Amino acid sequence: MAVKGAAAGAGVLLVTANVGSLFDDVVHAHKPHFMALHCQEFGGKNYEASMSHVDKFVKELLSSDAMKDYNRARVYLDENYKSQEHFTALGSFYFLHESLKNIYQFDFKAKKYKKVTGKEIYSDTLESTPMLEKEKFPQDYFPECKWSRKGFIRTRWCITDCAFDLVNIHLFHDASNLIAWETSPSVYSGIRHKALGYVLDRIIDQRFEKVSYFVFGDFNFRLDAKAVVETLCAKATMQTIRAADTNEVVKLIFRESDNDRKVMLQLEKKLFDYFNQDVFRDNNGTALLEFDRELSVFKDRLYELDISFPPSYPYSEDSSQGKQYMNTRCPAWCDRILMSHSAKELILKSENDEKIVIYDHIGPNVCMGDHKEKDAYEMRRFSVKPHCSKEGKERAVTEKPNRNNCIDK
Repeated sequence: MAVKGAAAGAGVLLVTANVGSLFDDVVHAHKPHFMALHCQEFGGKNYEASMSHVDKFVKELLSSDAMKDYNRARVYLDENYKSQEHFTALGSFYFLHESLKNIYQFDFKAKKYKKVTGKEIYSDTLESTPMLEKEKFPQDYFPECKWSRKGFIRTRWCITDCAFDLVNIHLFHDASNLIAWETSPSVYSGIRHKALGYVLDRIIDQRFEKVSYFVFGDFNFRLDAKAVVETLCAKATMQTIRAADTNEVVKLIFRESDNDRKVMLQLEKKLFDYFNQDVFRDNNGTALLEFDRELSVFKDRLYELDISFPPSYPYSEDSSQGKQYMNTRCPAWCDRILMSHSAKELILKSENDEKIVIYDHIGPNVCMGDHKEKDAYEMRRFSVKPHCSKEGKERAVTEKPNRNNCIDK
């Protein structure tokens, strides 16, 4: 997400992604004042072997040429994979440009804002870090998964006298295509609904003053599988294949009624092999947006800009096929940037009728793993009314914000 600001405000870049070509293409192009990068599955899927490389990566990132004008940073890495009770594999990076003055971060334990200076990295376990809130979802939220890494990290910031929360989130995936297609909405959709509702309730409870918030990460939102299959294969006949020993359905094959009974779709637990991938890419897949329904449950609490980019998952991990989807899952817009309605009012302000927001993915032709590096905003003339108390601009600031458009309603 890229947000460019005028003198009255601050340019803010919010990204939920693997890092990929971010710093070459986006930072140089937009030169944001404040940049937030939310990573999920930090250290990769083989984190036991890869986590040892994380510290080197972070140090090289902070000292890279692209980041030379960012003289303050906060990095939070949940990398203690041996702590089954707490490990989320989330990584949150925040970079502040040298031209940005008077920026504060909230201390959730002391309930005070503290001026941000220097570069600090927090890793291993984050439970004792007062500058954030982190939770892993309870095991009973997703009993199919023996050891889930799903959860969220929340930080609070005050920039140009406006306070807001940034929430890094990773919700539960679909464990089986066959189960997902059985009902509409799927059982997995209900699990994600429960987890996201928990996060939203948590960040607006009575412990702290309510402020505008942005929630961005891997929501694992999926298309309504049953509705998608019934639409794509409306004129097909279905063949069911069962395991000989258990009689469990292990595969569904959809064939055209004529045309030599050509196979249109093969569906297994981890196989979604549709014969024509163009349907997911043509016109950025917008014909399938009618099946993207999971966010509708939260329409009174969350806002999202119009989607005009193709599904962000599951891209091929072959470096030569940056635009190709894998045939493991039905392509979907898993990776999103959502916001409270008061945050919407902040970013949709316009001066001189100038377009202020772009919501997009990054690196459309570049292989970045199974999730495309994900969504981006660009905003111009980001101006806000005062929110943080004027008291203590050179020290910690007790949270007593003014009631204005920075407060969540």
